[in-house]
Amino acid sequence: MPNTKSAERRMRSSVRKQSRNQSVKSRLKTVEKTYLTLVKTGKKDEAATAYRAIASLFDKAAKSGIIHAGTASRKKSRLALTLNVATAAK
Repeated sequence: MPNTKSAERRMRSSVRKQSRNQSVKSRLKTVEKTYLTLVKTGKKDEAATAYRAIASLFDKAAKSGIIHAGTASRKKSRLALTLNVATAAK
């Protein structure tokens, strides 16, 4: 438990930030899964529009420090690769 008033404030602040960060991370995972199902089912047009939305979400999360910038870049790159492979195969 915190011993000072400032430590109590920091604890409350970090709990708020933790819940906000967790909701954003959960949203990223959900959107990524839906995107991958679109790619697997062969809906190329919908997957392409979903990729733009996902890339934006990853960039926003990296900008606000929720995820690391390299992680966002890696995820976007791999998701783009899956879309390109799917469109080239069919």
